[in-house]
Amino acid sequence: MTHDPACMKRSRINAIMAEADQMIRSHGFTLPPWAYWSPDQFKARASDARAVIDARCGWDITDYGAGRYDQMGLFLFTLRNGRLADLRRGGGMCYAEKLLISKQDQLSPMHTHVIKAEDIINRGGATLVVELYGSDPDGAFDETVGGVVRCDGITRAFAPADKLRLAPGESVTLMPGDWHAFWGEGGDVLIGEVSTVNDDETDNIFREPIGRFAQIEEDVAPTHLLVSDYRDWLAI
Repeated sequence: MTHDPACMKRSRINAIMAEADQMIRSHGFTLPPWAYWSPDQFKARASDARAVIDARCGWDITDYGAGRYDQMGLFLFTLRNGRLADLRRGGGMCYAEKLLISKQDQLSPMHTHVIKAEDIINRGGATLVVELYGSDPDGAFDETVGGVVRCDGITRAFAPADKLRLAPGESVTLMPGDWHAFWGEGGDVLIGEVSTVNDDETDNIFREPIGRFAQIEEDVAPTHLLVSDYRDWLAI
């Protein structure tokens, strides 16, 4: 098999999962039991896990289609996610929660959201750097515009390209139209994300024309399924 440099090997994804699980546990968090199901267990219990599958909860590892995970990538695990229908009608499960790991100097590239507001929380590790820009009147990226965010509930104005440095325990609230990129500084960072309903298919607007999900080379069997595997592996 010829390796496509723009693809992530499944063996690398399996290794990242194991490393991430170890880091998550080291900070006192434990993933839900279904996180550790094998692909065969997931297939056998797909009807029981319909809410997990439909909400696209679970493992998510991306290099944004660029094939340079260490330089530009992100580990995510969606713990819970609500329904856009509930959000639209103004009641019900309108929230989501994730754990993320941003490795040292690993860029999560500049993007914003149309629907989602989110709290980005440094849950432990090194410093989390969040670079900020505002939007033009149409919501597009504008390198000349700043804005206002809340850090741990305290209002803070930012100029274009300002960099927040969040120590463990600190957080920033980002609203739709707040353009942001982030990375770990001085080491790896465990990040919490608490937000309105999350839709990774359509609600990530990147400044550059990049993909949200990785292309995968199946050099070994998966240890656990990614959310991007559900459609093919579970025939949904």
